[in-house]
Amino acid sequence: MASRLLLANVFKAGRPSWARQAIRPLATAAATQVSGTRITSLKNGLTIATEANPSAQTATVGVFIDAGSRAETAKNNGAAHFLEHMAFKRERDVILREQQEVDKQMEEVVFDHLHATAFQGEALGRTILGPKENIKSLTREDLANYIKTNYTADRMVLVGAGGVDHDALVQLAEQHFGKLPVSAHPTGLGKTYAFPPNFTGSEIRLQDDTMAQAHIAIAVEGCGWTSPDYYTMLVMQSIIGTWDRSLGASAHTSSRLSSIVHQNKLANSFMSFNTSYTDTGLFGIYFITENKDCQDDLVHFAQKEWARLTTSVTTAEVERAKQQLKSSLLLSLDGTTAIAEDIGRQLVTMGKRTSPQEVEQLISKITAADVHRVASQYLWDREIAMVGIGPIECMPDYGRVRGNMSWNRF
Repeated sequence: MASRLLLANVFKAGRPSWARQAIRPLATAAATQVSGTRITSLKNGLTIATEANPSAQTATVGVFIDAGSRAETAKNNGAAHFLEHMAFKRERDVILREQQEVDKQMEEVVFDHLHATAFQGEALGRTILGPKENIKSLTREDLANYIKTNYTADRMVLVGAGGVDHDALVQLAEQHFGKLPVSAHPTGLGKTYAFPPNFTGSEIRLQDDTMAQAHIAIAVEGCGWTSPDYYTMLVMQSIIGTWDRSLGASAHTSSRLSSIVHQNKLANSFMSFNTSYTDTGLFGIYFITENKDCQDDLVHFAQKEWARLTTSVTTAEVERAKQQLKSSLLLSLDGTTAIAEDIGRQLVTMGKRTSPQEVEQLISKITAADVHRVASQYLWDREIAMVGIGPIECMPDYGRVRGNMSWNRF
């Protein structure tokens, strides 16, 4: 679906009118093959959602549950991930080995620490895998209690995409899921928490001069999936961009920060990110650099770009970022598995399905004024969370970085 819609836009923009007329019937025929999302709920609250495509040669069917590390406590942290392995691998040692592998992936380590410092004492601050002591001590009773509490019909979505028959899937759901219990206090899909997690401005520094590269991340509190500012923040993320000097086109990327970093050899790579949850999120930048002496400049220019988002980002930059965002979002939905995952995630987190066409329309409406407004709300004089790992002696002081969040903008 995504690729068809994207190709239709490409043809519309890049072909003369006679060519568009020749192509339009084919594009229209292809688009009409895919039905909208059909949704049915069983008596026990289980939701069945399908998006059928008669021309698809395969089908993807999956069950999505509104559960995970946020539904855990400090005592059973890691239970959700443990159950995943119980279903397929059945070995406690496998999880411990996986944790050892994750500890070697610096990006995972940095983002675990970033969540831990930003959401101190909150479920979002805990790791998905859980601490080693929990992995070693979780019992059958702990897992059974987690399943009883969270694996209920009203928290589940059965999704089918591709060559699926909605009515047949509903019948199978009645047969196999019709007797699932319901939560003691069902709230429905897309629920919000009574008390959003607290964001704490803070930092974690782990200096290790034996490492060749420094890994630095700075972030502010972002918005949740259901926020009206969600897609505007994705556009802001696209404006800041992602850059890697190992890529052949790294010198010619459109992001202004990319040009500054490339010309001054400030970093090996950087990635702007917008990580959203039900009612909160993290918006920030993650750097990898072997230039130990320029870490101060690296953070400085990143914050300058954040400041520019609040006042002087241009319409041309916003339009370019919107087109890049549309392309990446639509291309990510190319295939029945990707579509099924998108449907499941949206229904679990928001309680509804937003089609790719609707997403495209929402992004198209975003203006430079919207970016200025949202950037001012989330970036101007806000608390920050910061993590540095490796040779970070020249990483700027937290107090100065926090002070630079209230720039003289005028």
